[in-house]
Amino acid sequence: MTAVANNEVTQLLMSWSKGDRSALDQLTPILYGELRRLAASHLRRGYEAETIQPTSLVHEAYLRLADQDELVFQNRAQFFGLAAQVMRTILVDHARSKSAAKRGGGGAVITLRDDLAASPQSGTDILQLHDALEALALQDERKARIIEMKYFGGMTVQEISEVMSISPATIGREIRVAHAWLLRRMQQ
Repeated sequence: MTAVANNEVTQLLMSWSKGDRSALDQLTPILYGELRRLAASHLRRGYEAETIQPTSLVHEAYLRLADQDELVFQNRAQFFGLAAQVMRTILVDHARSKSAAKRGGGGAVITLRDDLAASPQSGTDILQLHDALEALALQDERKARIIEMKYFGGMTVQEISEVMSISPATIGREIRVAHAWLLRRMQQ
């Protein structure tokens, strides 16, 4: 998106936050492509790739977001932070229902990767990642939120910095520390 488009998105998000449902109608075509890119990115990494398609993930996320009455957005980055939470919830719910259908087996395999930190040797079940993120949140809510935005929202360090009101350098350090913590936790 260009700077002009970002300003337009911010204005529409703020209008939607104030109850203007027509702003949501205008936002949909603008944000749909970006949400679809994020969903495709998740699924390329193996999040439920064999049973849920990017379009289905985007539509479910859109429906959940559109159904919210008390959303407040200051900018595009905040929207994608919330979209990251929603997509994570959808993927975890989907993995749980799939796992329950198979009586405890066959969770989706994912790879926790980042250019800033070493990748694990093998894939990880999304439910295992979810559990590890929940444990991290109990120890350090900020790190868990940053990881959620990075991995589930596909947000850049700069975008996370804007949402969290923390310097990009601090975000980078938090990502590295949280990534290492999650890898250790998931290898236990």
